[in-house]
Amino acid sequence: MGSVAGGEEVKKTPNPPSPGYGGQAAPQVSSLIPHPSSFHGFLWRFLAILIGALFVYAGAVKALEPVRFAGDIENYHILPWSVGVRLAFYLPWLEILGGLALIFRRLYSGALVLVLMLMLVFIGATISAKARGLDISCGCFGHVSDQLSFAWHLVLDFAILAGLGALLFLSFAQRKDFAIDESKAP
Repeated sequence: MGSVAGGEEVKKTPNPPSPGYGGQAAPQVSSLIPHPSSFHGFLWRFLAILIGALFVYAGAVKALEPVRFAGDIENYHILPWSVGVRLAFYLPWLEILGGLALIFRRLYSGALVLVLMLMLVFIGATISAKARGLDISCGCFGHVSDQLSFAWHLVLDFAILAGLGALLFLSFAQRKDFAIDESKAP
């Protein structure tokens, strides 16, 4: 069990496995690059980068033309003009920062919640406008999205929403507080 040192037996205890991959110590890998053996990790990172890039692009298009974006907000007939103008200068930068946070994994969980809430507001406003008979362009991606029908806008919005929901679920499932302890499972 141990070796004798100066007439005393030294007991060696086995080292408990470190948390990480397969009970081994996890290698230090950048948060931008998933573990090489994890193809699913690569797919999740790709999804986060894709959605982040969409939000950076959408925010940049709107930030370059804030007056046009204010007009797009006004077309929904939900907010007064003064509030719409302020949002036209604020929301694009919020989208850009949220998208960058998803790409670079800084303040990741907060960015996921923020971007998910923005998507819910965008979807709600779009459905509200359609229900009131307004035929408008959403203004999401500037002139690029003008040619898309209402149905295609909703399909894209719900696809992005589903991706964000999956990323948020995965983010919380990986947290230590929410992780399932398999050693205590029946």
